Amino acid sequence: MKKGSLVMLSIALLCGCTATTRVGMVAVQGGGSLYYEERGKGAPLLLLHGHSLDGRMWDEQFRVFARHYRVVRPDFRGYGRSSEQREDLPMTHADDVVTLMDSMHFDNAYVVGLSMGAFVAGDMLAMYPERLLGCVMASGGIRRGSPGPSEPMDSAESRKRDQEIAALKQKGVEEMKREWLQQLMASGGSCKERMRRPLWQMISDWSAWQPLHKEVRLFYGREAWSRLQQRRPQVPVLMLRGAMEHKTGMPAELRYLPQGQFRELPDCGHMMNMEQPRLFNRAVLSFLRQQSR
Repeated sequence: MKKGSLVMLSIALLCGCTATTRVGMVAVQGGGSLYYEERGKGAPLLLLHGHSLDGRMWDEQFRVFARHYRVVRPDFRGYGRSSEQREDLPMTHADDVVTLMDSMHFDNAYVVGLSMGAFVAGDMLAMYPERLLGCVMASGGIRRGSPGPSEPMDSAESRKRDQEIAALKQKGVEEMKREWLQQLMASGGSCKERMRRPLWQMISDWSAWQPLHKEVRLFYGREAWSRLQQRRPQVPVLMLRGAMEHKTGMPAELRYLPQGQFRELPDCGHMMNMEQPRLFNRAVLSFLRQQSR
């Protein structure tokens, strides 16, 4: 487990009469830093964002959840206001989150992740189950078919990435971003247009470092899947899926989660927390309250 230190004291930003949002930076391995925002009191609750996005995707959860919990929404390394990634520095997002928890003196916490954030939550569930009070994985889970840090990139994969990067540069980053926005919008239901503008704002601000570089193994992937099967962690877990994603069957992770639950939310797709925030918030808060009884 990697240790870090709090390198910038939180700054109080007045929001209303009494509630405050506190902002800080935490040092992580290799001279990097994670930006985070924190609000509320009580048991720690971490909100983990999706690829190409940042902590702003949780705008309609941050203050709502902070009425009941000490909510922290970090930007992953390489996204938002956190430092960029490096091609020469082995790291995982899960280890960065654990460093954040150590720096904030959280022995354990609730974790809610969506899409890429759910990949990270799944890694934490498998590799660090003792750090989780409960886990919500929405629109994603463990990347069980992907190589982990113990399987470095070989020459064939490196050549393939060179070709992909060259093709992207020829297409143009802005075109790639527009296509990605359309992919995120495509699975939505009747309320999807409400998320178009905030999604585009984040995607537009995104540096697009990841598709333009050879990333290290950021997820434990197959290693996490093997560990999950061995450990069968007793962590309470809720897996959420949007009905408009048109996927069928129970998530495979539930076979190894004795306290796992699954729910499908109607009339929403991949970005369910932005598309149907009331529905999403109700489902997550109901699950979290079950764990505190």
